[in-house]
Amino acid sequence: MFAKYRMIILMTAAIMALFALVACGAAEPQVIEKIVEVEKEVPVEVTVEKIVEVEKEVPVEVLKEVQVEKEVPVEVTVERVVEVEKVVEVAKEVEKIVEVEVMAPEGPKEAIVFGDLNWASALLQNRIAQYIVEKGYGYPTDVKFGATLPLFQGLKNGDTDVAMEIWLPNLDEAWKEARTEGAVLSVGKSLGNDWQSAFVIPAYLQEQYPELDNIEDLKDDQYKDLFDTPDSGGKARLVSCVIGWFCETVNAMQVTGYGLDDYVEIINPGDAAALNADLSGAYDNREPWLGYQWGTNDPALKLDLVRLEEPAYSDECWFTTKACAYEDATILIAVNPDLPGRAPDVVAMLRKWDFNISIYKAVVRWQDSNPDADTESTALWWLNSNPDVWGAWVTDEAKSSIQAALAAGEAADGWPDE
Repeated sequence: MFAKYRMIILMTAAIMALFALVACGAAEPQVIEKIVEVEKEVPVEVTVEKIVEVEKEVPVEVLKEVQVEKEVPVEVTVERVVEVEKVVEVAKEVEKIVEVEVMAPEGPKEAIVFGDLNWASALLQNRIAQYIVEKGYGYPTDVKFGATLPLFQGLKNGDTDVAMEIWLPNLDEAWKEARTEGAVLSVGKSLGNDWQSAFVIPAYLQEQYPELDNIEDLKDDQYKDLFDTPDSGGKARLVSCVIGWFCETVNAMQVTGYGLDDYVEIINPGDAAALNADLSGAYDNREPWLGYQWGTNDPALKLDLVRLEEPAYSDECWFTTKACAYEDATILIAVNPDLPGRAPDVVAMLRKWDFNISIYKAVVRWQDSNPDADTESTALWWLNSNPDVWGAWVTDEAKSSIQAALAAGEAADGWPDE
């Protein structure tokens, strides 16, 4: 009996301690809303059974029965026959990615690591996002620098937490595989949609050679000779994708798919700066140039360029020979699936992110007028100039904290040394 009372006393004490903790202002973990993303709808044939009842009259003979001058006639019974009919209907199989409610962990906040992809728009978006995450939400940040494929693998492995630019269809196959494995989570778009091509020439060159408007023209000796340089081995020099980017493989497959191996020599630059310098140098001197560009790259935004015609994109072509044009790219923000549990407020901010191409074009124009501005100073200029834009992505409390940090001239601690 005493043991029973002692148990009651201990339970009462525990309950009182819990109430005391709440009364003292223990922080309530943050909850993010449940989000369901429908990724695709796939027609699936299903077979159902349709039951059809058919009434049939089946005569059944019975014996006459005589009872007190009364005769019972022959009775006819009705038999219900059930027929089974096979009917094929089309249902929709819907793949759903469900993000359940998670509680923000208490205690010190872990650093959020951004994949520092080696091109200008991705680096700028990282610096802006790092500043918002640090100054608005109180998380430390860090970066890992690298190329597309290694950093995508790092995102899957948890070496990084955020990739601000996942380019599709470049990464289609790897992206679909990672989604199937549950190794990555899409939280929305960053730049939006963009074009890219390995067969771009300056507009002044097409003015000189108006018949040069299709990739098949590169098989003509005069155009092969036009782009011939000392390092191209007697072929047309094509300055292709940066080493380590996924488009390095795609562009090589396109050259082979178009039957251009005997006419084109692929040159892969070491980084985006080398690619852009190669084009800008030729452009300044009005020299022939053939190579890879995309719509949000600086030269494409500043220079007058022309894409040679290619066969239109199709899934059948792309997932086999790639002998067709790129599909316009969709540029996503992706996170490691562990991040919503660690930083639900940051994930909620990224879902509202809208750093679109028109915004980025204004940034490039500002950089053109301020050539000494590095990526960090550009990020600070943009944050100071556009509080209404980024303010729509964050909470009111985060916005006030960010504006205070900007007014104090603070930089983000996780920004790398340039």
